[in-house]
Amino acid sequence: MTLAAGVDIGSLTAKAVIVDAANTEVLASLVQPTGWQPARAGAEVLARALQQATVERTDLDKVVATGYGRVSLADADERLTEISCLARGIHHLLPEVRTAIDIGGQDSKIITLDEAGNAGDFALNDRCAAGTGRFLEVMARALGIEISNLGKLSLKADQPARFSSVCTVFAESELVGMLAVGESRENIAAGLSGVIAHQIAVLLGQVRLQPPVALVGGVAQNRGVCVALEKLLEMPMHVPDQPQTVCALGAALWAMETMQKGRSDGES
Repeated sequence: MTLAAGVDIGSLTAKAVIVDAANTEVLASLVQPTGWQPARAGAEVLARALQQATVERTDLDKVVATGYGRVSLADADERLTEISCLARGIHHLLPEVRTAIDIGGQDSKIITLDEAGNAGDFALNDRCAAGTGRFLEVMARALGIEISNLGKLSLKADQPARFSSVCTVFAESELVGMLAVGESRENIAAGLSGVIAHQIAVLLGQVRLQPPVALVGGVAQNRGVCVALEKLLEMPMHVPDQPQTVCALGAALWAMETMQKGRSDGES
């Protein structure tokens, strides 16, 4: 059995995927908080994935790391950018997609793909928390709810609240003021989804949007944000079953394919 692993160490979560190169079967797929030690989180999530797949570290033929903490994974055989891994993972799961929107914990990125799954134009927001999972995390805390409930709450709104600022600090102050005058948490949650959608639309101005469009990353699990984007862009968002692990999957697939290419080159 030939095994490949991908480890994506993000700002908020670390992800690991193990695939069987013989049939591209996913044997393990895990997510855990990154915490304050990216190296430890990457090693731990890989170890847990090995347990889930019931294999040993010595059984892995290649490990590819990606994400902002990729340099910290000592076990990695190769390190790649999120752009390359995102493109590979999306193309495997949704080959018809031509634009991918990835909203993570502390950044958001958009890439276009050609028919072969190669990344084309891309845009990245990594300088401001607005339009990221961190923004929603802060706002959920201010609302006194779990971030996992924010999307469901927003879908119950009758009139989304309007935020005049996308800055996390100022938006939080606005939110507190809204609660003080009796605005419903449902309407505030819907307004927050609108802020994320607006920021993504601004970022989309840097690339040539080509449908179909996929939404991935941790925020893709927030149905409210997905609905807000669909309304704003007037097109459906395609969300994979496990949107958080797309980059880790892409890293594992890259590892698998480079191993196979190395073998074919050696035979020729």
